[in-house]
Amino acid sequence: MITQQPPHENGQPVLQIHDLHFSYPDGRKALRGISLQIKRGERVALVGPNGAGKSTLMLHLNGILLGQGQIQIGNLALHEENLPLIRAKVGLVFQNPDDQLFSPTVFDDVAFGPLHMGLAEAEVRARVARALSQVSMSDYADRLSYHLSTGEKKRITIATVLAMQPEILVFDEPSAGLDPRARRGLINLLRDLKLTMLVSSHDMRLVAELFPRMVIVDQGQIVADGQTDSLLKETALLEKHGLEAP
Repeated sequence: MITQQPPHENGQPVLQIHDLHFSYPDGRKALRGISLQIKRGERVALVGPNGAGKSTLMLHLNGILLGQGQIQIGNLALHEENLPLIRAKVGLVFQNPDDQLFSPTVFDDVAFGPLHMGLAEAEVRARVARALSQVSMSDYADRLSYHLSTGEKKRITIATVLAMQPEILVFDEPSAGLDPRARRGLINLLRDLKLTMLVSSHDMRLVAELFPRMVIVDQGQIVADGQTDSLLKETALLEKHGLEAP
């Protein structure tokens, strides 16, 4: 595996994964001993070909899937009894926003998480207002989610996790399905969010622009981990693992 010294070397780890294995019920091994550490404030891109295990890894970070190995978010080990706390700390944004938006209005979607945390109504409303402001969608609170464009829906899904005040944002293919204007708007939005991020993406231009560290995954293993600008110069490495430099 190619490794380099990652940025934020002296920061506190917000995510620690050690020797994570996972097989699906049909016997297919999706993760083969993944170990990864992300420091607070880091922006990390997870890249690799389809079927490499990227989405499977992400679904472990808030307990949707449970494999063999150790995962720690902040100072909390991921166990079934900790899942409500873990899910508040890890804001997972799915590739398809329709998998995440299910309430009658935008307000209801963004309020869902805080309400289920048992927060008072005033705090819920304050969190919804702040989250919608962060994604520049303050005027959409009373809109019907299913009437929005794909780009607008993606912003609302981000607001749903920001309302939980997570420690880390995890995105699966955030720019998928967006036209150029919506994609540029998303890039500007992600740049302005001052949170630790782990993003799975095939959009190598987005990766190069926003994520200083890149982790390449293939066949359920990490095959390279280092500075994005350096790894993007490794043409043979990229080609071997189904990637192209932007």
